Parts: sequence; structure tokens; C-alpha cells
Amino acid sequence: MNGLASPEPAAQPDRPRARFTAAELAYLLGERRLGRLATADGGGSPHVVPVGWTYNSDLDTIDISGRNFAATRKYRNVQANPQAAFVVDDVLPPFRPRCVMVQGRAHALTAERAGGTEAIIRIDPEKVISWGLDAVPIGAIV
Repeated sequence: MNGLASPEPAAQPDRPRARFTAAELAYLLGERRLGRLATADGGGSPHVVPVGWTYNSDLDTIDISGRNFAATRKYRNVQANPQAAFVVDDVLPPFRPRCVMVQGRAHALTAERAGGTEAIIRIDPEKVISWGLDAVPIGAIV
């Protein structure tokens, strides 16, 4: 757990909530600490950046933060347009791509509301898509 204890924004009754599978959580909780966050401003212009993140096991969310985070474009984008996507991926040799992609509603939370020292973006998973997480390499004969 990341130590961020905060009240979660009110659930959206018209928005389904996705759950991570055991394989997706194992992958996310492994050594990968860099992901890519896609946001869009109020006019729909996309913005994709690499970010540090944590999995919040208490809330089953992805929490993203950084230094002086409330002053960033990604934070302002989420304030204007709450739809976001987040990807963690890698490629194992010889060519075995693996990925967990999370799409959902993002919340721009102040440091005070997040219960920490920095503002955060919290993503509530509405859709989780993954591939390549199985133990059998692509192209293997089974």
C-alpha cells in the first residue's frame, strides 16, 4: 500500500468498475515502476507522458504523482477532462510483448485530500485490458 488514505470520490452509478486479475496484479506489482499516462485537455487535445505510479490496494486504483504535481499539464488536463488511460508494458526476448492498460475516470486530488505531501491523479479502472502475461511464450509449441 502506498500510505495514501483518502476518501474516494463518489462512485459514478453509470460507470462500471473493472477489477484487476491476479496475473495483472502480479505484473503491475513486479519491477515495473514506469508507466505512460494519456490525458486530454478540455478541447480534446491528447497528452501522453511517462509517469511514476503506485497501485493503491485499499481502493483498487492506480495513483500517479510526482514533484510539484498540481502544476503539471496532466493534472490540469484531468481537472478539465476526467477520461484517462494508463499503460505499463515491456517486451521479453526474443519478442514477447506484455501489457496492462487501464482506462477510466481520473480524479485530480490535492495533497491534503490525498493524505500525502503531493497532489495525485487517481484512476478508477473502468476497463482493464492485458496481454502477454501468461507463462507460455508467444510462438511456443505446447
